Amino acid sequence: MSERRRPKVDGDRSGLSAAEGGTVSGRRPIVAQRRRAQSDPSAVGPARVDRRTKRLTRRLQPGDVAVIDHEDLDRVAAEELVEAQPGAVVNAARSISGRYPNVGPLLVAAAGIPLVDDVGSEVMDLVADGQVLRVDGSEIRRGDELVAKGTPQTLQSLEEQLDAAKRAIGDELERFAENTLEYLRQERHLLTDSPTLPDVPVDIRGRHVLVVVRGLDYRADLAALRAYISDMRPVLVGVDGGADALLEAGYRPDVVIGDFDSVSDDALASGAHLIVHAYPGGHAPGAERLEQAGRRYSLFEAAGTSEDIALILAYEKGAELIVAVGTHASVVEFLDKGRAGMASTFLVRLKVGPVLVDAKGVNRLYRTQVRRGDMAFLVAAALFAMLVMVLVAEPLRLFLRGFWFVLGR
Repeated sequence: MSERRRPKVDGDRSGLSAAEGGTVSGRRPIVAQRRRAQSDPSAVGPARVDRRTKRLTRRLQPGDVAVIDHEDLDRVAAEELVEAQPGAVVNAARSISGRYPNVGPLLVAAAGIPLVDDVGSEVMDLVADGQVLRVDGSEIRRGDELVAKGTPQTLQSLEEQLDAAKRAIGDELERFAENTLEYLRQERHLLTDSPTLPDVPVDIRGRHVLVVVRGLDYRADLAALRAYISDMRPVLVGVDGGADALLEAGYRPDVVIGDFDSVSDDALASGAHLIVHAYPGGHAPGAERLEQAGRRYSLFEAAGTSEDIALILAYEKGAELIVAVGTHASVVEFLDKGRAGMASTFLVRLKVGPVLVDAKGVNRLYRTQVRRGDMAFLVAAALFAMLVMVLVAEPLRLFLRGFWFVLGR
């Protein structure tokens, strides 16, 4: 978690909005969605307002106007917005700030959803949830009242901004690397120390553990692992929204770990053991929600992100193999998450590496295809089997002779 701190370098711009989305995959590709991109840029609908996009998408209905405050809209959050099918998206911040090439806004525009950017943070207070808004070009109106104005985005304008961000990413990479190196020194204990582990009523030692994060392509990767899950019966660990990913795929998580800001009530009631990730020093922001809901939980105090400590928990509890789904690995994914570095993730993966298998993209590794030659062989084999049955089965031969006799009359 410490990578969320700002790096101590001149001209630092590493801080991102706290708003970030959960993970969704398996959507139609951009090319297939472009047909809708020329739709009417105006929209009318009830407003749904939230500063955290991943929290908003859970209650967003088709036709609603999503009012968010999400600088550098990440891909996972954008996919969840597209899935919810809002009538329009109004962003108080810039969907692409130019710090790095984030593709989230392109997914929204490619789905034909009007996107109005940089309308100002005041809109979050001016618009109440449920008020009917009209989004028309750059203007956001409530009845006849002009509430805010912003920059309407199109695929072309967003692609131009994305190209500019690709050319300028060098500065952001330098800040990211400096931040990572700074905290590598401070958090090297993650590699060498054995943390104080919470009690887990699930036997992990000697078993496979599947750690699921609601990150990029998590749905497709979980589907590709269905046979593995059925055969090996791994311990299922959901990291925050990863618990809902498991439920959605038809599995019940054994353990849910995180700060519980993006976990549904259904996941809390699934019967899984709940572990709240506490910051060094004991501060555990996720504990309040569980206490209010009357849920029992354990605390795991450790530096790093929730997905980092989920891997540490499985490793220190003696897992034979850890399979990670939806975890973050690339620099763009870390920046999408609002992290200015990856020190803890780097150290944790060095530690658990011998038993870690990253299943990211496993759905693209191999796709079963039926070849024409195989199909022809299958048909020929079936015909041959039928011929053999006719030759060796006397009752069947008599039946066929009688059948042909009736047809010949």
